[in-house]
Amino acid sequence: MVVAILLFAILFWFGLYLISRDLTSPRLRFAGLGLVSSALGWACTILSPYTPTSALAVALARVGWSLFALPVCFWTGVLIALLPEDVPFRARLTSIWLYTILPVTALCILLSIGTPLVFDGTTGAPHPGFATFVFYALVFLPFVAVVCLAWSGLRSLRPTPARVVLLITLLLFILSTGLFNLLQAWLPHTWLLVLPGFDLFVAGTALAVVDAHEQGESLLPDVFRSFDFSFGAALLFAGQVVLVILLGTGLTFPLLALLFTVLATSIAAQMFSNQLAALLDALAFFNVPQLRKARTELRTAASVVPRVNHALDLQALDDREFSRLTRRALSHFGDLSRLATSPLTNLPLVETRLAERHAKDDVIERAIELKALLSESIARLKPRQKGDFGTSDEWRHYNALYFPYVAGIKPYSRRAQHGGSDPVAQKALEWFRTTIPERTLHNWQTVATKLVAQDIRARGA
Repeated sequence: MVVAILLFAILFWFGLYLISRDLTSPRLRFAGLGLVSSALGWACTILSPYTPTSALAVALARVGWSLFALPVCFWTGVLIALLPEDVPFRARLTSIWLYTILPVTALCILLSIGTPLVFDGTTGAPHPGFATFVFYALVFLPFVAVVCLAWSGLRSLRPTPARVVLLITLLLFILSTGLFNLLQAWLPHTWLLVLPGFDLFVAGTALAVVDAHEQGESLLPDVFRSFDFSFGAALLFAGQVVLVILLGTGLTFPLLALLFTVLATSIAAQMFSNQLAALLDALAFFNVPQLRKARTELRTAASVVPRVNHALDLQALDDREFSRLTRRALSHFGDLSRLATSPLTNLPLVETRLAERHAKDDVIERAIELKALLSESIARLKPRQKGDFGTSDEWRHYNALYFPYVAGIKPYSRRAQHGGSDPVAQKALEWFRTTIPERTLHNWQTVATKLVAQDIRARGA
């Protein structure tokens, strides 16, 4: 039981860690949701034998075993998000996953939970129903199809050790989940549940390493900080429930359910402590905006410091790697907390500019200075004395960076709102949507980013 509860806590914590690491990253969000759904399914299967009624036991067993199908769906989204941006069918696969695969999987899970079609039985141990094979086919076939379609795009990625581990682990995940689904009626379910959970944890770790490398961030200090804070809080609060179980009532369903609830709540509260603190500050200091801003900057600095990679030698990087880091910094142009984690904040040019204006040398000021530096380099791409916007070839590099990153327009996003944009940005938005294909814009941004990276290096020489 101790091992089972520990496994739940680790999967739940790591899933939330991946989500909170970058709330805007689809691949981290989907991978984290896969781990969280696996942890919740694990909790339901642990609780099922301790329920006071057989009906509740069957219901929990159905919920638990159905939730184990969700990681397959979420990791299908991860594979699509891992594809390079210039892969032609990436946008189409994303739409298919979002509007077809995900809803169909959710419907299948609801049917498996609410009806005996997939999991049948009168006890807490699930038994395959007559629609079990159909359920697994609908869950697994999209994953296998996406793997086959995306394989050529995934092979084009640079073969780092973390990516190799990630792809191998995903293949093992397919095997272990397939064994879990096919052999659940004959083998002890505990061993079957451990295999997919272990594969998910290893795949999530490899994905975090890949993401940290691409962002130019440090991973281990941030992981250790998150682990210490989360499990310290979990031990403090859940430990009280454990003491009541050991010294008083014994292992009962209400206290076991309370233990899982307290574990999940304490871990989640620590993982999203910054967002929770910002909400409480908005309520407590609604009439003191300066105080809210100051507290936000302090929280941002505290959370960013463990992620900054001070060991990266920027001078030793080749042009390709420096351009890649510049592209990442541009993608976080509107988010100061994410921009502060960029290794480009350690550029000697940034330090020099801070010293010239006698600014405080901390992560926030470095991010502000890097943002100004990027903005100046983008402005230097603008044709001289020819207005604020143009559509000729000489404007393409400036347009490709200024309007998506500095002006903040998202020409190909259906959900983005641009009602408050200025007339120039509105004109550029219409031009992008009616004239420029998304892949063309991506190619322009790649070339323009190289020019910005060369300009920054030349200015710092």
